[in-house]
Amino acid sequence: MRPLPPMPHASSADDAAAPFADTPAAQRAQGLRFPERVEVSSPVCYADELDAAYREASDRDALLAALNELLEAERAGARITLRSAAETDDPALQRLVTDIHRDEVRWCGVLIDAIQSLPATPSTRTGAFYERAMAVPDLDARLALLNRGQGWVVRKLQALLPRLGDTHIHGELTAMLMSHQQNIARVNAQQAPQVPCEPQEGASP
Repeated sequence: MRPLPPMPHASSADDAAAPFADTPAAQRAQGLRFPERVEVSSPVCYADELDAAYREASDRDALLAALNELLEAERAGARITLRSAAETDDPALQRLVTDIHRDEVRWCGVLIDAIQSLPATPSTRTGAFYERAMAVPDLDARLALLNRGQGWVVRKLQALLPRLGDTHIHGELTAMLMSHQQNIARVNAQQAPQVPCEPQEGASP
């Protein structure tokens, strides 16, 4: 009868353990460095970045609202001057109103380009000022009202420009501001009361 082979020595729990555990204490025991804490970015940093993103979006929305409001006003001005130029036979007045009309059309294009560069879709509406101005039948009175509308545009641009960071749009709107100021002066000069010339002394009546 063949003897039974010797039974293998039972492994102790320590023998069966892995060569080393992956706990911080075990790794320190083997000379490995294991940080107690892992530093992460401060939540405050993320909050600052999020606030900056919200501010940027808010600034963009405010700029778009201002540009579209100006576009609607300029479109109204363009339509008012187009119709008004056809209502006068005075060559000087017709030339003045036509010049303003061309400027209004130009600034509509500038504003559309600025809005599309952001990028966004320009408003297609015409400002309510159009109906208000065209309800005035007298041409001189309508031009006086138009000039007040031009003054409104000037004030809007003066408030907007200091907050505008885009250098290209800033330059275009600065030119628009100057153009409106010049047109206001031209209409004021046209509507100024004409002082009759006094006859020179010794001149025949």
